[in-house]
Formats: sequence, C-alpha cells, structure tokens
Amino acid sequence: MTGLRIVDVEDAADLGLLPPCADPRFDHRTCDYWEDADRGSRDARPALLAGAAATPPRRAAVGTDNPFASSPASERRRDALAALLSDDHDARPPDALVGLAEDDLGSQGADAWNPFAATVQQPTRSATSQPRKLSLLTRGQRVFGSYARVAIEADRPVGYVQFGPLSAYPRAQRIRELYPQLPSAPLPAVITCVATTAEARGRGHARHLVEDVCDELARRGFSAVEVFPDLTQPPDGTSAATPGFWEGCGFTLVVTDEHFPVLRRELA
Repeated sequence: MTGLRIVDVEDAADLGLLPPCADPRFDHRTCDYWEDADRGSRDARPALLAGAAATPPRRAAVGTDNPFASSPASERRRDALAALLSDDHDARPPDALVGLAEDDLGSQGADAWNPFAATVQQPTRSATSQPRKLSLLTRGQRVFGSYARVAIEADRPVGYVQFGPLSAYPRAQRIRELYPQLPSAPLPAVITCVATTAEARGRGHARHLVEDVCDELARRGFSAVEVFPDLTQPPDGTSAATPGFWEGCGFTLVVTDEHFPVLRRELA
C-alpha cells in the first residue's frame, strides 16, 4: 500500500505512536486485558503511562546463611585467592595478585550484580523505569521480537496491531483451553488486537497490518495464527475485531461460539 509505513514498537517513542482507541474509554497504551487473565483491563489509565521509579535490588545482610552472599569486597577477593594459592587458609596472596583480582572485576567491582547472592530480583533491562505496557510489549524482544506494530501514513499513526506467541497472552490461553478440539501442537501465534483510527477506517489499513504480521509470524517460524473475537462487545468495544473481518483476511472459523469464536489461518 503506497505511503503506509509500519514500525515495530520497541521503545517509549514508539509507544507514543500508538493511535487512540475508537472508544475514548479505552487506551492501547495502558491496556493489559490480554496479558492479565484475571485483572486485565482495556480502560484508559493515564497513571500507567509513567514508569515506576527504578530501585536497586535489595541484598541480604552480611552473615546470611546463603554461602554465596556477598562479604566485604576486599576480604572476599583475598579469601578466594588464598584458598587457591595455599593450603593455609590464613595466608594472604601477594598484593599484585589482589590487584589483578580487582581489575578482573571490572569498573563495577563489588557493586556488580552477583547472581548467587540473595536478592529480591535480578536487575532487568530498565523495565521498572518504563510504562507497564511497554514492558509487556518488549519482554520477549530478544527472543521473539516485537509484540506490536503501528501503521503510519503521512507521519500520522493510523493503525495498530498486537500479536505474539500464545504464551504471552494468558487470557487467550484461557479462552483456548475451553476448546479441546483445537490443535495442541504446534501452538499457534495469536493476534489479540487490531485497530485503525476513525479517520482512517475503510481504507484497508487494518487488513494490511494483518497481512504484514502474518508474513512476519511465518518468518519467525509459526505455522498458524489464531484470533478470538469478543461477540459480547460492540465493534468499538472489542480489541479483536469481528469474525467477518478475519474471514476477509483469510482466516477460517474453526470454533463456533456465541461469546468467543475462534478463527485460524495457516501460515505458509
């Protein structure tokens, strides 16, 4: 489609490109409906657009029962080298070797994260300092790739699609478990949201996004993709479009249900 550019959502600037929902009560930038099967919501929640303040992981106090927990830095380095260089555990290595050990630790020294020391959690890729939705969309980026894309026309966002492995979306997993007739292996990818702005409707942007995502999912090794339209909501109140839209994109109705039908497309 001429003039339409599609970008992956990979950072805060990309998150800011997400277009508004047709229903102003909802917000793509804060929606966690599919990621949280119990408490997820589509509602607009501006507070979630601000990242939480980053705090370093708390370490257990010295003297913990954890044998790998940190002791004072200089003593830990000296004790380790002493154990290697002498049968006498009280022996102290030459100062030159102590200096070498310190250099080997790098510039972070004793402050470097110790994977064996007791901590509340391992430091992550600044996930605590970014909006929750961005953390959700990028949590599998190193292995899977982006979980969302935005369509841009004339420098204005006109469409949005969210997708990924089934394991990334617990609500989709829960719905799928209701239908044992669906193939259990290999598990499909899912598209959980597709939308265009009110001004851009009727121009094929949503369908173009779906085709783009299906091509990308095939490239990533998936053999099929499934969608779960919500027939209990009006068209502007659901993130997963309508069965008719999906059938127009080459999907086949594989489960008939008055609430959550399932449509599936095999990928080449």
